[in-house]
Amino acid sequence: MKKKQKKHKKSYVCATCGITSGSKGHLCNPVVADKGFECEYCGAVVGNPRHLCKPKATKISFVCEICGRAAAQKSELCSPEKI
Repeated sequence: MKKKQKKHKKSYVCATCGITSGSKGHLCNPVVADKGFECEYCGAVVGNPRHLCKPKATKISFVCEICGRAAAQKSELCSPEKI
């Protein structure tokens, strides 16, 4: 007899206010919790690791030639190019 595997229930976090919930219907801007990133510049939780907020945009000096990610310092990119 095979054992039923329990489904791992997703949890969500609101990218606007940071509240977590087991249902995305209760959040205004839901992001899957284990796939969310906290922006080091503005503190917002975002689903896209290439998030570009206003505080970061004012410091951008480089872009990655490979993936297009923008950064303030060369060390933050794998193949930096000066903008």
